[in-house]
Amino acid sequence: MPKRLTVVVSQGQSNNPAKRKLEEDIVAALLFEPGIEVTIVPHLYDLKGDGPGMMGLQAITTDFVVLSWLYERATRWTLDRNNIRGQVGTTLLVHESDDEEDDLLDEPEEEDKLRVVDNRPLPKRMIFCIDLRVSNQVQDYVDEVKRIHGELSTQVVQLGGLGSAPSPTPEQLARVENPTNDTALKDGGELERPVEIIEPIRLEENAARRWYPVIDYSRCTNCMECIDFCLFGVYGVDGAETILVEMPDNCRKGCPACSRVCPENAIIFPQHKTPTIAGSAEVAGGGLKIDLSQLFGKPKEDEKSLDTAVRERDEQLLLAGREAVGTAVGVPKRQADNEDREKDDLDDLIDAVDDLDI
Repeated sequence: MPKRLTVVVSQGQSNNPAKRKLEEDIVAALLFEPGIEVTIVPHLYDLKGDGPGMMGLQAITTDFVVLSWLYERATRWTLDRNNIRGQVGTTLLVHESDDEEDDLLDEPEEEDKLRVVDNRPLPKRMIFCIDLRVSNQVQDYVDEVKRIHGELSTQVVQLGGLGSAPSPTPEQLARVENPTNDTALKDGGELERPVEIIEPIRLEENAARRWYPVIDYSRCTNCMECIDFCLFGVYGVDGAETILVEMPDNCRKGCPACSRVCPENAIIFPQHKTPTIAGSAEVAGGGLKIDLSQLFGKPKEDEKSLDTAVRERDEQLLLAGREAVGTAVGVPKRQADNEDREKDDLDDLIDAVDDLDI
């Protein structure tokens, strides 16, 4: 028999009819797939850690797929902060730009930095995260879930199943290789039984919209610059002195300042309008993606990241009835040291372009 797979559908924050229809149609289609169980939760980012939605997800101990209206990174690390962890499952249904960034993400870094995730063993189970904004076609999601299900089921068969279970028969192998097979056949070709339809599980929760940072520990080096910069008590450390988002609801709605000063692009605000802040994989951890159009005289559309972060933080301090502090408090050390460092190859390149006077 095919391996059981749980598919979690995280609903959008609004009642947008197009989004609701896509969610409902995906759920309806998956109900007819053998071996697939569907769980429906409110928007993943809004769930409370001790609420029924997140507790229901914590009860899933096997491989599972999450369909949400968030970037893959945002979904994965939102789960992680609620102790829902697993190996990264690869999905083929991604934004087109993600494919273009694969080479960038695979490039070796100039320095070998220790990431927080390096000291955190993960369970062997797989977690697949799919962004519902990738396509508006129901079949695209159904096909990808079926592909993942078939792949996982095949792995179980190749490993000989669990415990001392007997080796699979040719008929069982055929069902694994063709997971769309929804009925069993008798010797004469007669249908033996109908498809087993399993009703979806709905985890209800009155989830109000939230705004808080999510840390990508695969990039985080535990430098603590975020806790120094944030003045609202959002960050803390655990017993192992590892940075964490301790008081998420202390965060000021709409303020992403700490993400701008993170040297490793490890802080995600899943609801921010800027893709790189919201969890897109466009910037490699610890790397620098150069916009050549800026080198050749394109006007900058915004301030430097540090200037923007300081301005955003001051605005929130004033709104909270406190005094603005500018760059006098918590400015990252890497920014303060910039003026004293020696020029590198990128500086030389920029100087050369400036000399062209174009």
